[in-house]
Amino acid sequence: MTGTQGHRWWHQGLQRLQSGLFAAAVAVDPGLPGLPLEPREEIGRTLVRHFLTRWEENGELTALMRVGATDPAAADRMQSVLREQMIPLARRLGHEPEQAQARAALCVSTVLGLALTRYVLRFPASMALGREEIVDWLGPTVQRYLTAPTP
Repeated sequence: MTGTQGHRWWHQGLQRLQSGLFAAAVAVDPGLPGLPLEPREEIGRTLVRHFLTRWEENGELTALMRVGATDPAAADRMQSVLREQMIPLARRLGHEPEQAQARAALCVSTVLGLALTRYVLRFPASMALGREEIVDWLGPTVQRYLTAPTP
């Protein structure tokens, strides 16, 4: 196999792998519409627990994050979760459309930041945290994003 043939073979294999990861990731549904909003003062902790469970039970979410960083279609899928599930969740909590968008984006950035460092990049400090430690740290932040007065 010549260098050009080897490069083409490797590139085609990479494209098939990315395509398979993307196909699996597209089927991912974080299941936010049915998330209970009561008690209201616990919604941040409930949301963080929910996402931790989803990340730990479903490797496709990790694949979606990996592919989403470089593939526009996968990034769009991740954005659709924000549009179709997180923004409506913020609206269910009584926020105006502009506030719901900003609040949902902040929640997603917090959860995805943890997911990136814990499940994709596997930072030792992120991986060392227990589930309830993560809930204790991130829950109040997500709660503030969803329910606090506008700064």
